[in-house]
Amino acid sequence: MTDFESDESKISLEKELRERHLELTPDGSALRWRRDNPKYPRNWTGLRKFYDTGVICLLDLFITASSTAGAAAAAEAKHEYHLDPTLATFCFVSLFLLGQCLGNIVLPPWSECFGRKRMYLLSSGLSSICCAVIGLVHSLPTAIIMRIIAGTLAAVPGTILGGSIEDLFNSQARIWVVFFWTAASNIGLILGPIMSSYIIEALDWRWVFFTYAMILAALTILLMFIKESRSSCVLTCEVNKLRHILPTIPSALNHDHSPDMQTFAKEALFRPVQLFFQEPIIFTISMMISVAMSIIYIFTEALQPIYQSMGFSASQASLIFMAIGLGTCFSTLTRILDCYIFNRRRDQGLPIKPEHKLAGLAIGVPFLAVGLWWFGWTIPPKVPALGGHWVVPTVALVLVGYALTELDSVLYGYISDSYLSYSASATAAVAFMRGMLSATFPLFTNQMFDGLGANIAVSILAAVATVFCVVPPLFICYGERIRKKSRFARYSWEIQEEMGKEDEI
Repeated sequence: MTDFESDESKISLEKELRERHLELTPDGSALRWRRDNPKYPRNWTGLRKFYDTGVICLLDLFITASSTAGAAAAAEAKHEYHLDPTLATFCFVSLFLLGQCLGNIVLPPWSECFGRKRMYLLSSGLSSICCAVIGLVHSLPTAIIMRIIAGTLAAVPGTILGGSIEDLFNSQARIWVVFFWTAASNIGLILGPIMSSYIIEALDWRWVFFTYAMILAALTILLMFIKESRSSCVLTCEVNKLRHILPTIPSALNHDHSPDMQTFAKEALFRPVQLFFQEPIIFTISMMISVAMSIIYIFTEALQPIYQSMGFSASQASLIFMAIGLGTCFSTLTRILDCYIFNRRRDQGLPIKPEHKLAGLAIGVPFLAVGLWWFGWTIPPKVPALGGHWVVPTVALVLVGYALTELDSVLYGYISDSYLSYSASATAAVAFMRGMLSATFPLFTNQMFDGLGANIAVSILAAVATVFCVVPPLFICYGERIRKKSRFARYSWEIQEEMGKEDEI
């Protein structure tokens, strides 16, 4: 090639890159986003981000609701299938959550390597089919298989959504978006028992699954209109189009690329396991969220009998879950506090670190302990001696709902801010442990509350929550030091800088 041809080729490349808002990496070995590229997911319009995130949050809400709805369905299905109550709970609740544990390991790394949109469509579409089959086929083995498959698919919105949020939003925006995500998930947890109780009372337990089949089918249609948000996947697609015009240009900068399945299995599939055992932050967050969110699954078994002993009907008792939902709403005040801290540090020209968004954790963990102690000692059998009223423990559930939302949103947000491009895998590690404990706790909830009494049983949960109170000061004081020693957190930040991303942490 002559010097003239070489210069002409270089000019042509520069022109194409300028028109497509791309640029070469400093060493010239790959192409990356230019920060003003409108196709870069962080630069999408607000309306596009709102639609995509909103639909996926709805998917997470209703798939989560279908998991807690299993408890009420199991209480009715046990008569048809002649099952022991514990076995019925295992078939309709625990197997769903154990399937979710499997999905938490396999699916998030897959989304990081091959994209997210197809995973959401697969999750909603097949989940709808699973619910329809459970309702239509009068066979326990079929119901068991469908609940396992549905649980595996439920891992998609529950973990990959954290990665999608990191794809689309900077640090300040994530304060609110992660809150809306966790609020949607928590509302799903409490909506499941309420919906299922009223559906069963009006129709039949099979209509619980028919209802979710129809809702998820509608969401599948809406999900067809979202866009792929995994930055490396979108960039690779854009560069591949350009290579049809200029075949000699470098490839896209893609740290997620897996040349074969063996490499994918080695580097990506076991990434959540590595994060769980090698990262102190992920291990601690896993234990806190797992125990805290398992409380909801315990309450799906124990809360209604407690309030029925106060004179409520089964459907009326299910409405008590709304108190937990009310607590979720109060978390809006803490997000305003987070924004105030964020804006104040930015106006003062001070660096904004993930630890500066842990105020909600410092407030929420003590609230969880106080709420559980309060609830535990204002319910039967002690309540008659104390001369209490059903409103008194219900107010405590508002505190519990607030605290659960704070733990969920703040800790998942901390993961997203700390692990960035690996946030989906980090979230998967947390979700795996959460699924394991949530699957296990309902199996002995009735024995625990019947054997120890509701007051002592709830007090055990309150004691664990009290131990968690040591974590917020540890994270606030030593979190940055721990992150700097983390291979994944440090490498993730290096990737962000090399990809040309801009984030305000």
